[in-house]
Amino acid sequence: MSKLWGGRFTKQTNHLVEEYTASIGFDKALAEEDIQGSLAHVTMLGKCGIVPEEDAETIRQGLKKVLDRIRSGEIKFSVSDEDIHMNIEKNLIDEIGPVGGKLHTGRSRNDQVATDMHLYLRKRVVALTAMLQELQASLITQAKDNVDTIVPGYTHLQRAQPILFAHHLMAYVSMFGRDAERLMDSYKRINILPLGAGALAGTTFPIDRHFVAEQLGFDGVYENSLDAVSDRDFIVEFLANASLIMTHLSRLSEELVLWSSTEFSFVELDDAFCTGSSIMPQKKNPDVPELVRGKTGRVYGNLIGLLTVLKSLPLAYNKDMQEDKEGMFDTVATLEGALQLFAPMIATMKVNKGRMREAVNKDFSNATDIADFLVNKGLPFRQAHEVIGKTVLYCIQNSKYLLDLTLEEFQQFSELFDDRIYDVLQPEAVVNARNVYGGTATVQVVAAIERSEAALQSAKTWVEEHDEESYLS
Repeated sequence: MSKLWGGRFTKQTNHLVEEYTASIGFDKALAEEDIQGSLAHVTMLGKCGIVPEEDAETIRQGLKKVLDRIRSGEIKFSVSDEDIHMNIEKNLIDEIGPVGGKLHTGRSRNDQVATDMHLYLRKRVVALTAMLQELQASLITQAKDNVDTIVPGYTHLQRAQPILFAHHLMAYVSMFGRDAERLMDSYKRINILPLGAGALAGTTFPIDRHFVAEQLGFDGVYENSLDAVSDRDFIVEFLANASLIMTHLSRLSEELVLWSSTEFSFVELDDAFCTGSSIMPQKKNPDVPELVRGKTGRVYGNLIGLLTVLKSLPLAYNKDMQEDKEGMFDTVATLEGALQLFAPMIATMKVNKGRMREAVNKDFSNATDIADFLVNKGLPFRQAHEVIGKTVLYCIQNSKYLLDLTLEEFQQFSELFDDRIYDVLQPEAVVNARNVYGGTATVQVVAAIERSEAALQSAKTWVEEHDEESYLS
């Protein structure tokens, strides 16, 4: 069978060239989007009188039959037909005859593939936003269960100040909230229709681009035909947003790996999200967070890969741009896999409150509050800082913690100490002393949880509004 574009050629394509240049191995993932766009396109062709309405209806019915055969697995895509567009057109012609060749009137594969990717990505952005919200909900639930759980807070991975474990978890709620906002904001740049731009310059046929946009639920059309077929900013933006999401997942993964170790023993991950060792029967390995941490690199690589492809391309379409899809598909699959696992893994995580409290009682993370105590007594902070430094050194040299010291021992370092220092040093007092907006005091964390729940509910409304119904019914 000759190529659909073969009229100008006198030789068959070398089979190695076919295999090297064909994209059907991966762009078959766009099959439904390709038919979705084609249904809207042919409906417009009939409406505008570019093809007879009866031919348009024949093509519509043929496309739906091809879709049914794809969904049933009956159609086997062919490398010789290069890509998903030509595979579908070939099967359409086989289904309804030469009239199927009219489908491609007024369009090019250049604007067709761009349309497919816009359709594909806007669905995934909504789905991924919903998954992020599920993860936020799991974190919020754990936070609500731990508003009385105190844990060491760290800087430089050294114990710094006591905080509520709920406060720590809510930091990730904020991170994933920003991630969801970025995805939602990107939707408006994804939801623009390139179809009608032709190969690069538009078309001589009197098409109605806005009618197609309305049919497909796009908010508008590209203003410039060259830009329409060469723009991959929306994919780059998605990959950048995905990279940030993976960064946040990787940071949380690292903490889960640490917290679940014997050295910390702060949390225990459910058996359903861990694996064992082939030779060490006692092992329980946090493979899910470890693998998410590892897969972060491939998402970064997909972003850098596409940026590198695009950086020197002249307008408009170039074959290089075929490399835009595999990284996008891989990133979607990687991110979906991670988010689907993370929400239930967090929801089923057991928190060892006693071990966290023990850790807080056996460190010097309350030292800053002694300095604040002395400052409130009138001592300049820098002098107070030196006093507490010497006090901590004394404790280390004598194998004691601050609450172990007698008042006489405290007063060796400053006569400003009195009995109230023991109340100041209690972990609950240290935590609740930070009663500022965004701080770790219980009242502030409870308020933050309430705000996050309200924001999450509002964001879920956006997902419901944009969770599109199929245009293929």
